[in-house]
Amino acid sequence: MKVKVRLFASYRERAGRSEVEIDVPRGATVGRLAVEVARRFPDVTRSPEALVIAVNQEYRDHLHGLDDGDEVALIPPVSGGSSLIELSNEPLDPDSVTASVRKPTNGAVVTFLGATRSRTGDRNVRYLEYEAYEPMAERKLAEIADEIRSRWDVQDVAIAHRLGRLEIEDISLVVAVASPHRKDAFEACQYSVDRIKEVVPIWKKEHFEGGEVWIESPESVSARPVETTPAPVS
Repeated sequence: MKVKVRLFASYRERAGRSEVEIDVPRGATVGRLAVEVARRFPDVTRSPEALVIAVNQEYRDHLHGLDDGDEVALIPPVSGGSSLIELSNEPLDPDSVTASVRKPTNGAVVTFLGATRSRTGDRNVRYLEYEAYEPMAERKLAEIADEIRSRWDVQDVAIAHRLGRLEIEDISLVVAVASPHRKDAFEACQYSVDRIKEVVPIWKKEHFEGGEVWIESPESVSARPVETTPAPVS
């Protein structure tokens, strides 16, 4: 099957073209395509696992399956570093998110994983549901990435948040921060996770044995099992 690969900015200049059509086997993944791109255009990248890629104008991890006729965009670093922002109804791949920020100039990579736990207080959790105001959530996540890059010596940031239904132990949030030095990476990663909870319009509904509740604040954790008006939380 054929996919159209578009190249921008520095990638376009290195490859000497703005787009190319590539044949890949049926069922090929984004990662398989990245390897083929690196083989054809070694001046673009020698580390295909680090390529940030969008499929049909949506960021996708390297496990995402391709379809015939897909438009694939290679996303080069912006303003001295790169930011991958992803909201997905599919399971998150922490390895791919982390790989997107790894570069020879980064001596430290810190990755945070948020996972669905089986208990909240004295309640047995069955599953969670995440809902987002997606356009605003993506913009706020990008603003957080820009903010930490301006406050710390951080080159690359990747933030992926899961939406929809999550089972126990599913990954809800992946934040990967890369910097030349570990102190900046640790501090920026912790700040970004806290900031996501404060300003990004993503809401969590907890389904537990005997009821369900929107998780708004520490007070709502001990509230009666009734649906309440949601507020941003991760």
